[in-house]
Amino acid sequence: MVKLLLGLLFLAIPSGGVTKSDMKGKVFIFPEESHTAYVSLISKVKKPLQNFTLCLKAFTDLTRPYSLFSYNTPSQDNELLLFVHKKEEYMLYIGNVGVTFKAPHNPNAPVHVCASWESASGIAEFWVDGKPMGRKGLRKGYSLGAEAKIILGQEQDSFGGKFDAKQSFVGEIWDVHLWDHVLPLKEMCAFCHGSNILNWQALNFVENGYVVIKPKVWV
Repeated sequence: MVKLLLGLLFLAIPSGGVTKSDMKGKVFIFPEESHTAYVSLISKVKKPLQNFTLCLKAFTDLTRPYSLFSYNTPSQDNELLLFVHKKEEYMLYIGNVGVTFKAPHNPNAPVHVCASWESASGIAEFWVDGKPMGRKGLRKGYSLGAEAKIILGQEQDSFGGKFDAKQSFVGEIWDVHLWDHVLPLKEMCAFCHGSNILNWQALNFVENGYVVIKPKVWV
């Protein structure tokens, strides 16, 4: 039995090994289209989420659909998914139900995206570069599952896998933060820190495939 448990534990740990790092001033670069390159983020707290705020920054010149943030549980695909369907059109999924937000696009600059959602009202808010892009309702009364696989660089079509290269992210991602509550509007800014689920300055992660860490070149 002990050998069996050890074997299962070994299989559960990604081959790259877990890294804990202060990623301040650094980015993950996904240099090319791929179905094998991604970063697994390991949350500091594993509990159901009835509220959240997600913020990140990214730069890409892709014109096809791609995933920015993929959070799946064993029982639910697209438990929390931030997806760019086409230029100037973002999709936020909660429990595999999505809403669309329109936002202006500058091809020569990075984007700072924040999304929040609260179960009690079902209201999701979406901000781009510090400006509100509207509020919409979805999944009122729902809770996000706790045992999640959180992936940057790919969109999960199953728990932790089944990636499609044509939905992969190519570019740079940084300053990824996830809170278990809805931030006040004034705090949805370029300098949000202290997040308690995912914190860029105390990040646990595993690199898989062709992913490079470099100093950031944008603010």
